[in-house]
Amino acid sequence: MMRRDRSVNGSVVLHDYMVFLYQTLSKPQSRDFDVSDGAGAANTVTSFVDQGQGLSPTCDQRPVLGQVSDLHIKLHAACSTFTFLLSTDPPSWESGQRYVFDLSSLARMEELVEAELRILRKPPADLRPTLTSGGNLYDIRLYSCSSERQLLDSRTVEVLGGGLPRWEVFDVWSGMKAHLRNPLEPQQACFHLLAFSELTNKMADPLVLGLGRTPCPTQEKALLVAFWHTNTADSLFGEVTHRMKSEGGGFSLPKPPKLIPKHVKKNRRHRQRALSKRSFGGAARGGRRSRCSRKPLHVNFRDLGWDDWIIAPLDYEARRCDGVCDFPLRAHLEPTNHAVIQTLMNSMDPDLSPPSCCVPSSLSPISILYMDSAGSVVYKQYENMVVESCGCR
Repeated sequence: MMRRDRSVNGSVVLHDYMVFLYQTLSKPQSRDFDVSDGAGAANTVTSFVDQGQGLSPTCDQRPVLGQVSDLHIKLHAACSTFTFLLSTDPPSWESGQRYVFDLSSLARMEELVEAELRILRKPPADLRPTLTSGGNLYDIRLYSCSSERQLLDSRTVEVLGGGLPRWEVFDVWSGMKAHLRNPLEPQQACFHLLAFSELTNKMADPLVLGLGRTPCPTQEKALLVAFWHTNTADSLFGEVTHRMKSEGGGFSLPKPPKLIPKHVKKNRRHRQRALSKRSFGGAARGGRRSRCSRKPLHVNFRDLGWDDWIIAPLDYEARRCDGVCDFPLRAHLEPTNHAVIQTLMNSMDPDLSPPSCCVPSSLSPISILYMDSAGSVVYKQYENMVVESCGCR
């Protein structure tokens, strides 16, 4: 189950690309899509929507986020160097576009395996001025905004290349890696886009190539996508507790959506007993519980009150283990040596030891698409979420 709209909490709008990633990566058998091998091996994907406003990287523009005094001093020093570079080669920067992304939610991330910047390019409204001044082919280049002006990626585009909008995808892994390694860098990434005519080798305004900026719906804003390989031991509980701390709240059980009448509860118990009897070939002997086995357990995140941050899935089948581990233990339950001894001791004298417990012996992961506490949309594969088999321990 997934939201039909593309909004979360009424404020964050999903990019279709993140929905596509979730639908594809959540099915490991069908990972045939346009990302590199490294990105395909990632278990976490974080997306950031462009926060930039202006077209040119003027030094008087303040940082979008994280405005603190020491950061202002650092930016002022960087701008001094940047102004010198502009004075020596002004056309290379004044006609470009700058893209800024808030990275404040990356404090707990681990190994960055891939990063890409996706910029939507629409067909120009009027092709004649562009073709007349610079021809059909243009080279668009993406740089970091640092004083070193590192070239991150480039590609050639055709003005007559087609009439449909398309996303230009740039590899920014090296720039992101260097940025995250430096603890003095602000918690934001900045990229600069320039365009050159291959016919004249002169600068061109990215706007004439269909690379517009404002006004721009959120779905069409540039998207920075970071692919991570995080610790597989990360738990959903850790994410929940982190959110509670950031929101300054405590844990509370969700309220039932509605009271269940007694006669409905009674009918449910009768149905559950009937299912148990059918599952084990008849009534349990002497009214005893059924043997250890896997049972249904449907989880609905709406009922838990988590649908304000979990985007998909909104429900899933978690399953559970229930039943007795009595003597003789069945081989398919794969009992441990300790469980065998404990069961024997219990069969001789229940007062000496309780029976071994029916617990999950193997579990599988599920993929979750959610909004983190910083407002970024994240895809993550969480381990040990679905019971595949039960055993006695």
